[in-house]
Amino acid sequence: MASFAKFLGLSFSALLPLINPLGSALIFLGLVGNAPHFVYRQLARKIAISTVLFLAAIELAGTAMLSFFGISLPVMEVSGGLVLAAMGWNLLNRQDAEAPKEKTENVDSGAFGSLQQKIFYPFTFPITAGPGCIVVMVTLSAHASVKGIFPDIAGHIGIMVAVVLLSIVVYFCYAYAPAITARISPQTAHGVLRVIAFVLLCIGVQITWNGVESMLKTVLNLS
Repeated sequence: MASFAKFLGLSFSALLPLINPLGSALIFLGLVGNAPHFVYRQLARKIAISTVLFLAAIELAGTAMLSFFGISLPVMEVSGGLVLAAMGWNLLNRQDAEAPKEKTENVDSGAFGSLQQKIFYPFTFPITAGPGCIVVMVTLSAHASVKGIFPDIAGHIGIMVAVVLLSIVVYFCYAYAPAITARISPQTAHGVLRVIAFVLLCIGVQITWNGVESMLKTVLNLS
């Protein structure tokens, strides 16, 4: 139980600021736009499930996968950071949409289908669980497996319980993203989305720099 509680606390505290359910919900709201509430609920449920499965796969096979493809953590940080920075830049410079029309329960099937195709990318990765989450999951998994061929099962269970709890929070934040901003004026909402987009850009640059810094340290140590 001690190991379970330890890794549950570590995982939850480390992943919470990276997943950032409220901040990610605002980005999600900006990308989905004007849609009925049931669309948000359906997308939120699928994204939450996809997030659990994605992080579970990383937790179980992340280190082996990176080793198999010969990818180092710094390289992954640089690549993932650039993706996040590009998304933040595009969202920051996107022209404001026209005033939304009154919502109806009839949704264009093509538009809804295009949203369904974005469940994993970009809604799950990298908006909800980005490169930072991958790095954290790989690190936590490695620490939970320090006992050689007999990994700390309780530690792994603690990590996954934290992931499930965070995914539940993601579901509620995403499903009720329009309600969260319902009392905010359109001008304020656009301003908040611009700020969030800038923060996303900064997060991407920071993750990229972390990777570059690690690679520079490796090169300098080899020199």
